[in-house]
Order: sequence, then C-alpha cells, then structure tokens
Amino acid sequence: MQKLTARDMAQIAVVAAVYVVLTVTPPFNVISFGAVQFRIAEMLNFTAFYNKKYIIGVTLGCVIANFFSPMLIDVLVGGGSTLVFLTLGVVLFGKFKDRFILGGLMRLDHFYFSLFFSLSMVTIAAELHFLMGAPFFFTWLTTAAGELASLLIGALLINRLAAYIDLTQ
Repeated sequence: MQKLTARDMAQIAVVAAVYVVLTVTPPFNVISFGAVQFRIAEMLNFTAFYNKKYIIGVTLGCVIANFFSPMLIDVLVGGGSTLVFLTLGVVLFGKFKDRFILGGLMRLDHFYFSLFFSLSMVTIAAELHFLMGAPFFFTWLTTAAGELASLLIGALLINRLAAYIDLTQ
C-alpha cells in the first residue's frame, strides 16, 4: 500500500466513525451483537473494493464498535476476522469489479464477497459457542443469514452511492 496522506487518514477515520455509529447507537445496537445479528454497518465493507485503504477504516470501525459488545473478546475475534476476510475478499473477487448482475444494480464482486464473507461468520459462531455455549451450527446459520442480508442490501446501496461519490479517491 502506498503512503497515506492526511486526506486518506481523514477518509479512513470517517468510514470507521460511520461504522461505529451504525453499530452502537440506538436502534442499531439492539441488532448488532449476539447469535442473531444484522449489522447495517457491514455495508461499508464494499468501500474497500473501491479503495483498499478502506480496509483499515472498516477494521478500525469494527474494533471500536466491538468494545461495546457484551464480550470483550469480540474486539480481537471480530476485528481480526474483518481484517483477514475483507482483505481476502478484495484480493479474490476484485477481478469481477467490472461485471454487474440484476440489471446493473449490483457488482458481481460485491455479490461474491457477500456470500464469502457470510460464510466467514464461522469465526463468530465458534466464539459464541466456546464462550457462551451457543449451539454452533444454529449460531453460524443465524449470523451468516444476518450478514448476507446486510451485505446484499449494502451492495445495492454502496453501488448507488458510488454513482454520486468517487470512492476510489
């Protein structure tokens, strides 16, 4: 990655702050944690497909938001999982960025990433299973379903937003 400018750091901070607000403030905080979760902030993952610097912003946002989790280990597990799987997703699916589905409403890389990242909820399910005794498979299904729904909606929204705001800068 290239050297970050003051502008880059400010943009990264904005993405992190938006992630935190969309996770920990009412009414979002009620649905952002636990075995059944729907984190609206996860739509910000797609900013990383426009510029890799936003991997830092989304990861920082996730880490900060997870300080508000009932389980402090979420800071490490959720933050680490976001960093690893978001980076992998950008690398693996970035080559599909110029292809669209649903009549141009969604980028193909966003769709593939949504499926991939939803499956990565195995890490959250394992955490909840080992620390809270939550049933592993059920928890994986519920966190993955919430993640998939959040990401698919987010893919549509970020694609529309990118038509008005240059997220590549």
